[in-house]
Amino acid sequence: MGDPGQCPGPRPPHGSPPTLSTLTLLLLLCGYAHSQCKILRCNAEYVSSTLSLRGGGSPGALRGAGGGRGGGGAGGLCRALRSYALCTRRTARTCRGDLAFHSAVHGIEDLMIQHNCSRQGPTAPPPARGPALPAAGPAAPDPCDHAARFARLHGRPPGFLHCAAFGDPHVRSFQHLFHTCRVRGAWPLLDNDFLFVQATSAPVAPGANATATRKLTIIFKNMQECIDQKVYQAEVDNLPAAFEDGSVNGGDRPGGSSLSIRSASPGRHVEIRAAYIGTTVVVRQAAGQLSFAIRVAEDVAHAFSAEQDLQLCVGGCPPGQRLSRSPPGPLGAAAARRLCKERLPVEDAYFHSCVFDVSVSGDPRWAAAARAALEDARAFLPDPGQLHLFPSDAAGAPLSAAALRAPLLPGLCALWLCLQ
Repeated sequence: MGDPGQCPGPRPPHGSPPTLSTLTLLLLLCGYAHSQCKILRCNAEYVSSTLSLRGGGSPGALRGAGGGRGGGGAGGLCRALRSYALCTRRTARTCRGDLAFHSAVHGIEDLMIQHNCSRQGPTAPPPARGPALPAAGPAAPDPCDHAARFARLHGRPPGFLHCAAFGDPHVRSFQHLFHTCRVRGAWPLLDNDFLFVQATSAPVAPGANATATRKLTIIFKNMQECIDQKVYQAEVDNLPAAFEDGSVNGGDRPGGSSLSIRSASPGRHVEIRAAYIGTTVVVRQAAGQLSFAIRVAEDVAHAFSAEQDLQLCVGGCPPGQRLSRSPPGPLGAAAARRLCKERLPVEDAYFHSCVFDVSVSGDPRWAAAARAALEDARAFLPDPGQLHLFPSDAAGAPLSAAALRAPLLPGLCALWLCLQ
């Protein structure tokens, strides 16, 4: 209360409504807001939209502008307050801990109660900003179009990363590591601020050392005005073309259509597009196992904290969970090589994974998973030269000379900026 650095709230003494001059002064005192916190813009738009309601700043004009609940919030002040509240919600992500922001939020609540304004109802039109200039620039990009936001902020298209998990499972990480994993039970492929992907694996046969993915859970996390949180779950013999709640998009928010799901082949191939985070996900089923492939914007893939360190798409399989790709199996290695060579002529990591899977499982149909993973990589990788990876050893060490990507913090900061 007595902290001189705290922005005073807009509650006037004795419960009387604030005059224009009082409110403007209070808003100006909040001018130390962080450069990425857009609360000053919200404040200015509110003041601008209520100028005509105040009759030169008389308290009586302000009091007469209220719209009660019974009138559906028809009064000009209530419309302006609802617009003000909406603006603060949109900038809340970058205003955490900002005193000016929290002061404005509490002030809006007080004014809505004082003037009997309903929370639902029409909002004020955007304030006039003067005559349009002949050479006006392009309109602001759709906030739920990641590619447009990124290009406007950085002057270039975003970069993309690819990860896949298929077969035994074999994991191709963002850094072009290619591992064959022993992972049994549930393991996270991705765990960042926008996506969570978990694969659940089980032995391919009783007592077998190799495993296969039997279930995939993908969570698209709630994101401001773009989407409600959506959960997708697939299991062997159950590959739905809808989210868990039965919907096929991101919900009723303005950007709901920026998340969509469709079946490319019923029961065998589902594709999920998330334009608001520059991401495409493919889920497939073949020979009693599931596969996963993703193309994701770099800044989205890098948006995670130190606590979210276990992600197979980021670091590959933990060393203690890696398998050699040359085990004996019920189908001879020579026969498996001949079968895989028909589908995968280049003897790269996908070919060797195919030989491993067919040999261990004894099921020739498993060759289809490696072939599909190669085709997904061909479609998703920005650089065709990165398509074929050649193992440097049987334990799954790095399969490419490509350098590691940029540090995570700059990517996270870039995403933080472009979301606003």
